[in-house]
Amino acid sequence: MSTKTIVVTRPSGQARQLVEALTYSIENSGVAKRSLPEIVSLPLLTIIPKADDQLADHIATVLKDADLAIFVSPNAIECVMRLLERDWQAFSKKIIPIGVMGGSSKLALQNHGIGQEVNPTPILIPDSNEHWDSEGLWQELQSLAWDWQSKKVVIFKGEGGRDWLADTLKNAGAKIEAISTYTRMPLDLKNPAWHTIREMDLSKSLWLLTSSEAVRYLGEVAKAQFPQTLESAHALCSHHNIAKAAKAIGFGEVFITESGDEALMKATLAWLMI
Repeated sequence: MSTKTIVVTRPSGQARQLVEALTYSIENSGVAKRSLPEIVSLPLLTIIPKADDQLADHIATVLKDADLAIFVSPNAIECVMRLLERDWQAFSKKIIPIGVMGGSSKLALQNHGIGQEVNPTPILIPDSNEHWDSEGLWQELQSLAWDWQSKKVVIFKGEGGRDWLADTLKNAGAKIEAISTYTRMPLDLKNPAWHTIREMDLSKSLWLLTSSEAVRYLGEVAKAQFPQTLESAHALCSHHNIAKAAKAIGFGEVFITESGDEALMKATLAWLMI
């Protein structure tokens, strides 16, 4: 019987931490008594931060009179903090609350000390991980009971992506400043990581999918170059939008788990025990 394979599709830097945690978790579980799975890293997208003095100066200027800052992802947080190299509360005479869409982003803020100050920065996040998305954050923002026509909102994002929240805030009357802080580069088709994927038994594979954009790129490559279809493969998705994208590109069995590494690892162990 061939070994099961777990495919981690995050960008390389983020994947390393998850692969190490998965390896430790598997080796200390009942799965190790069977046969250890192979863990493969396939960084479908690479995050490329924008780094220039003009962008950093622009962000600092925009924040001076901002009423709310929204980070669409942990990548946006890391790129902005790398650019600014100052404490969050140093950019305005008032404390600028921050909106995020999920637990990973909240953790990224905490890693930078945000929300843990003497006078903590308010962090707005959907109350349930089932609603960790743009729509969920918009619902959470309603608790502010703001007159949006008098508010300026800065949204930090990558190039492309959904504009639903920006459009919704704009329709509510808010002044929106959307700033792209990173780009995403698809994995080169000549990268040797693809060879491993083409050679493995997809029916014994579990793909950890955490980005809809990455899933769509995978679908393009699979359709053009994979000797097997994805119909026999299993997908583990951290959000229903990602699950929808996984089904659209042909994954035969799609599981949805809560967001965050702990939930991904727990669900992966459950799959390995089947």
